[in-house]
Amino acid sequence: MKRYIKFALENSVLLIGGALAGLVWANVGAASYAAFRDMQVIPASWVALLGGLPEYGGLHYLVNDVLMALFFALAGKEVWSAMLPGGALRGVSRASVPVICAVGGMAGPAAIYAVGAVLLGQFAAVGRGWAIPCATDVAFSYMIALLVFGKRHPAVPFLLLLAIADDALGLIVLAVFYPRKAMQPLWLLLTLGAVVLGLMMRRRRVRSFWWYLLVPGGISWAGLAMAGIHPALGLLPIIPTLPHAHMGQDHVHWGIAEGNWALDRFEAWWKNPVEVILSVFGLVNAGVSLKAFGSTTYLVLFGLLFGKPAGIFLGGVFCRTVLRLSLPGGLSWRMLFVIGCAAGIGFTVALFVATVAFRPGPLQDASKMGALASVLAAVTAVAAAKLMGVKKVRG
Repeated sequence: MKRYIKFALENSVLLIGGALAGLVWANVGAASYAAFRDMQVIPASWVALLGGLPEYGGLHYLVNDVLMALFFALAGKEVWSAMLPGGALRGVSRASVPVICAVGGMAGPAAIYAVGAVLLGQFAAVGRGWAIPCATDVAFSYMIALLVFGKRHPAVPFLLLLAIADDALGLIVLAVFYPRKAMQPLWLLLTLGAVVLGLMMRRRRVRSFWWYLLVPGGISWAGLAMAGIHPALGLLPIIPTLPHAHMGQDHVHWGIAEGNWALDRFEAWWKNPVEVILSVFGLVNAGVSLKAFGSTTYLVLFGLLFGKPAGIFLGGVFCRTVLRLSLPGGLSWRMLFVIGCAAGIGFTVALFVATVAFRPGPLQDASKMGALASVLAAVTAVAAAKLMGVKKVRG
């Protein structure tokens, strides 16, 4: 039983289950599903006391704006760890190729979405959704990479590096292009103060990640929310303040074993609970009618299935022909294209961007359908590997 639970937690089974449950529920009992999704979980009097709108007390808000902050914090932790000394993205020479390929992997889908919207004469109505197909779901893409390449293939760590870079760029896109309301930059001083507080706590050698999460983390979340930036990004500024094993020479005096720093414990403690949060996220957000297909469905889907591999491949070509950089050892151009196909699963983050790009309604539902249908990238990755003769490494 422990093995099954571990498999479910490590392979996004809970997220898939939640999304499927939401999809089925919304099509079998639309009224009861809507009542569940919109139910008040925070007393209206509390919400009013905090100056919030009534909708802020709903389940949808609690999941998307509060709990998903932990998901994005874990993504931020991966990015930050990769940039620390010894990290996979530390140094220009190591990071250049995966980062540029990630940029291409975002530009390709965005271009296909935007050009398609223009050709359909709908850019004014649907253009705001250009970033939805830019996302890469790390967990799903990793599973497909293992299936296609095998665990010991050099394509797998390269895909993970690319996905980490994609996460970093995606977080910037969310913060810059999708403000929750009219920007009020002065509130960012509150977030800046939270970062300073976190650094002071670290200097005082506060070891527990809970203090960083609850105090400066809560202040940072409030600052971003009041500034107009989506509050799901609220914990990101605090992540670099957590004590870690590469802080400098003074860390040797802390007497903390490797892997037991606050940054590591934060990830270890929250990794499994966040999988449960993602299952609720899927349940709350994936419940769309099977009749919700529209132009944004195809724009999102084509962007992920075709724009993602094309953009990643062209990013590699740019590295080789313009910057004179080579692909990492053991990778070929055929493998790079298959990697791009595997990265075409948007799912989690694509669903999230759809909720902030469009208001609830037909456009949002159609966009979500495209994000859900991006699991077809698994088929294209397997097919591309077979057509191009890419062999799986056994063992």
